[in-house]
Amino acid sequence: MTGSRRILQKMSKQDDIQLLRINYLRGPNIWTYRPVLEVWLDLGGLEDFPSQLLAGFNDRLVALLPGLIEHHCGVGERGGFLQRLSEGTWSGHILEHVVIELLNLADMPTGFGQTRSTSRRGVYRMVFRARDEQVARTALAEGHRLLMAAINDNSYTAADVQAAIAQIRAKVDDCYIGPSTASIVAAATDRRIPHIRLNDGNLVQLGYGASQRRIWTAETDLTSAIGESIAHDKDLTKSLLATCGVPVPEGEIVSSAQHAWEAAQDIGLPVVVKPSDGNHGRGVSLDLYTQEEVEAAFRVAEPHGSDVMVERFVRGHEHRLLVVGGRVVAAARGEAAWVKGDGQSSVVQLVDAQLNTDSRRGLEEDFPLSLIETEKDEAIVLDLQRQGLTPLSIPAAGREVLIQRNGNVAIDCTDEIHPDVDHIVSLAARVVGLDIAGVDVVAQDISKPLHSQGGAIVEVNAGPGLLMHLKPAAGTPRPVGRAICDHLFPEPAAGQHSGRIPLVGIAGSDGTQHIARLVAWLLHLSGRYTGLACRDGMFLDQRCVEAEDSAHWEAGQRLLINRAVQAAVFENGAASILSNGLAYDRCQVGVVTDLGGAAQLTEFDISDDEQMFKVMRVQVDAVLSDGAAVLNADHARVLEMAALCDGEVILYSMDPDSVAIAAQRVKGGRALYIRQDQVVLATGATEAFLPGLGKLAAWREKRALSALTEDKLLAALGAAWALDVPLNLIGAGMEAFASSDKPAGRAV
Repeated sequence: MTGSRRILQKMSKQDDIQLLRINYLRGPNIWTYRPVLEVWLDLGGLEDFPSQLLAGFNDRLVALLPGLIEHHCGVGERGGFLQRLSEGTWSGHILEHVVIELLNLADMPTGFGQTRSTSRRGVYRMVFRARDEQVARTALAEGHRLLMAAINDNSYTAADVQAAIAQIRAKVDDCYIGPSTASIVAAATDRRIPHIRLNDGNLVQLGYGASQRRIWTAETDLTSAIGESIAHDKDLTKSLLATCGVPVPEGEIVSSAQHAWEAAQDIGLPVVVKPSDGNHGRGVSLDLYTQEEVEAAFRVAEPHGSDVMVERFVRGHEHRLLVVGGRVVAAARGEAAWVKGDGQSSVVQLVDAQLNTDSRRGLEEDFPLSLIETEKDEAIVLDLQRQGLTPLSIPAAGREVLIQRNGNVAIDCTDEIHPDVDHIVSLAARVVGLDIAGVDVVAQDISKPLHSQGGAIVEVNAGPGLLMHLKPAAGTPRPVGRAICDHLFPEPAAGQHSGRIPLVGIAGSDGTQHIARLVAWLLHLSGRYTGLACRDGMFLDQRCVEAEDSAHWEAGQRLLINRAVQAAVFENGAASILSNGLAYDRCQVGVVTDLGGAAQLTEFDISDDEQMFKVMRVQVDAVLSDGAAVLNADHARVLEMAALCDGEVILYSMDPDSVAIAAQRVKGGRALYIRQDQVVLATGATEAFLPGLGKLAAWREKRALSALTEDKLLAALGAAWALDVPLNLIGAGMEAFASSDKPAGRAV
């Protein structure tokens, strides 16, 4: 046996990779713009055993996860990761790809991951894209278990892989927003509108501060509470619609089974019996002719609402039309569900074999069709009774049995809608008072006017489900999430952003809280209700509401959620960026003053300017394309960040003859510096003294004890200039600014 073979045999059983630290970076960070899970891990003995030295490992891993062939890795082509495996790569990098593949298989796709070594031998930082922290942690745990089993050739089968995927999917169902909400959020993301999840469910904020809108599935902060209450009362809804000329079936609220039969006789058979304020079709019985049927239907409907309604039965297919902002944007049609007897199977068995096996059916929200629970659905049981059957009856071979009359509203028919139907349905939503409504229409043919075929609107629903339009069982999916997003945020004029307010981020180590407070002061003077989160505390329109250090992600989020805030300023230290990322996705202005502070960041394995550059560049990376980075030209490495900015670059310097300033002006760019004891604002070859401030000697004398030095002054003025604060106001504001190392008074 050769020496290498003896080593392989000796090291065949490896200790677990140790997960030293797990940190969820919620905002833009040193890895990417998006949230990631960062894992510090110790390979232990595996540091000496890259993949090509682990006997049989590569084959075992690929057998468990054949989809790894699709991972390009650094090679940049299909099969790239497998090439890295065969050449030899370390277990931290392999864990990254295992976790990503499990997330992909669990329908939470991600394509981003990185693994980097640290200054400690065998210790790595591994990150991967993570839309939800708990889902990411579950994927990490399952990926870790799978990888160690493959390394040590422990029992781990394809069934175990499926169990791991099921665990991740279960966590997705528990923690991630539902598909209807997700479609609106995705549409907002496509339009670069930021979002913040406000609870563990589907309450989501789109946009920031005073420019935000809120959604809860398909309800919005524009949805009228009165309109929702009206929609909940089906009798009142019909009364209002009828008054406005909308065709509705006549009906009556009833108090007993006998009363229901009397009303049915008055209205004329056949009738429908349903809860007056139910939802999702629960307790609804259709096409009833006899007293026995009507009274039984009353008993089915009674538990599902506060009252029971009897109304005229309208023949035709049930349709759900989605109205957004006064116009119909999608429509779906329902069809009856039938099974055919075989002379051997019960109705329940036939339903499970012929209907529930449809891949489009499921219990979760992301299935377009629901599973049919024959014995539990009272309306189905009642319809079976009308056919002389029970759920356990065995229909004769060839007999067709009706299971649901209109339980499959998931066939897209948007392109078939007649203009008259569109008009009437849109009118119905306006009459009720809903900005988003699901209108139920019964008609033989939706491509013809309702009046001519005796069709009618039977319900108007607030907070309608969107899945039937996003994932129809048949037909074309409709971009209803985009329709709702566009309703909330009409396309803005040129140069404006939907859902955004001016945000300023200040990054550095030396006195950045003073810069932040001055910028917030100038924004306040410009007439904006301004929020500020810095080391001195949290401020709302110059009032201190929290005196403790607020230069961190959580405080920044509180500003962005506040509906009063029209502009916000954030102090971003390196430790906060490394721990959580930025509190916002993008900003109008990003200021970087210096790269100091590495000595306090040993826990993050930061020790030099090169590493600090990677941390502080996050602030520049976050600047919007029509925003500006304000950079200290006296710091060579900070100056290099100019090439990373998507927007404009404004430089400031204490040296009016700086080479960097001269080069900036030659390019026609903007710069700030001090000459003749005054602040100079230069754009290309044009220079102008800042009006309203005068000589700095007098300003210095008034602030002899202030920590606001001239370089910090230039940084703050550059940010205000970038935000188009009027120059006269900037100068006057500087004179009026009360610089202090103590927080301003608390709000009362």
